[in-house]
Amino acid sequence: MNLPFAEPYKIKMVETIKRSTREDREKWIKEAKFNLFNLKSEQVFIDLLTDSGSGAMSDKQWSALMQGDESYAGSSSYYALKKTIKEITGFDYFLPTHQGRAAENVLFSTLITGDDIVPGNTHFDTTKGHIEYRKATAVDCTINEAFDTSIYHPFKGNLDPEKLEKVLKDNPASKIPLIIVTITCNSSGGQPVSMENLQNVHQLAKKYGIKVFYDSARFAENAYFIKTREKQYERKTIREIAREMFSYADGMTMSSKKDAIVNIGGFIGLRDVELFRKASTFNIMFEGFITYGGMSGRDMNALAQGLKEGTDFEYLESRIKQVAYLGQRLKKFNIPVQEPFGGHAIFVDAKRFMPHIPKEEFPAQTLAIELYIAAGIRTVEIGAIMADRDPVTRHNRYPGLELVRLAIPRRVYTNNHMDVVAVALKNVFDKRENIKRGVKITKEAPILRHFTVELERL
Repeated sequence: MNLPFAEPYKIKMVETIKRSTREDREKWIKEAKFNLFNLKSEQVFIDLLTDSGSGAMSDKQWSALMQGDESYAGSSSYYALKKTIKEITGFDYFLPTHQGRAAENVLFSTLITGDDIVPGNTHFDTTKGHIEYRKATAVDCTINEAFDTSIYHPFKGNLDPEKLEKVLKDNPASKIPLIIVTITCNSSGGQPVSMENLQNVHQLAKKYGIKVFYDSARFAENAYFIKTREKQYERKTIREIAREMFSYADGMTMSSKKDAIVNIGGFIGLRDVELFRKASTFNIMFEGFITYGGMSGRDMNALAQGLKEGTDFEYLESRIKQVAYLGQRLKKFNIPVQEPFGGHAIFVDAKRFMPHIPKEEFPAQTLAIELYIAAGIRTVEIGAIMADRDPVTRHNRYPGLELVRLAIPRRVYTNNHMDVVAVALKNVFDKRENIKRGVKITKEAPILRHFTVELERL
């Protein structure tokens, strides 16, 4: 008999979480203006809002924290991180930042100006926000299969070469400062991009003289899917695959709070020294000196160690199998989810879950609210509220996917917690016809509104 799967770690410390009553949760979500970001952490039983910065660090990471060099300039922690980044990505130059959106801010300040066009695969919320803040336009070139949650495609994060080439052909190269490839593609359901597709994008970019940058927050998970779904890579290590992936890019931004398993931190990786010098000016303006960039020495040490752990196959297998475990439980309950399952989260298709709630009443946000009230589980809407308004017409944008993301923090919850999530969602699913109406917006910010939006039930 084959041995069952077990996590490649043991638990050394625990953190208490407490249950609440339904009456408590109804009161708290109303006080939060039906925005789950506004809830206090102690009001949440299982927190699947995000996998960003919410993972559990290892004993080696905590040990590395104690050895942090807090020198303002030239810290040994900086050089340790630089060495690790070079080994894993191949990029000679890097700039530390305090998190991923800060890396975007520095890079885009260097490259993007008004009226520019930035093609990519379903840009993430902060990426699109930074682009549109600069009066530029993000163009989604994701394959059509990504927008049908019921069909199987091993790499739903792929860019469609025909869509991409049309953008490159129809616009002058001077107006396309870069192509952004998000690996894995969060907004389409945590879906990976194949190595073949990365090669195709690289060739197209080279043909038209355009730079390619990766949003690399979950690059290790992407490498795992390449290893397990592209046969020619099954004998390659995660780091060998990562090095080849990055060889097809001119640079990268990284939110280290994901695949590097730290609570704060990010960086930019670059191949070109002149671009590094230009970006350094903005890094000093916005983040700090170029050898700390908004991070303490101890956090850079933990990040260097986290990059090593995050590119370990056994760790990745454990992490992604837990995501799949939740997805399989939900499928058995006939709950519609994005398939195949993503690397960091399960995405519930709110359109198929509650087809009677019109798009104008934000079905994904409505479902997220109902799941919290039912069991104290906090998730996040990846749909029309996150899509913001069109910057020109100011009309609501209704994306092809209206999802509730169940993002699983790394090394935090057991499969018992996943069972609770699955049954709670089934209970909501069984009574979904009792949810007669959705929600409406009463107050919103002009950009990235989902973080602070205020809502009321209809």
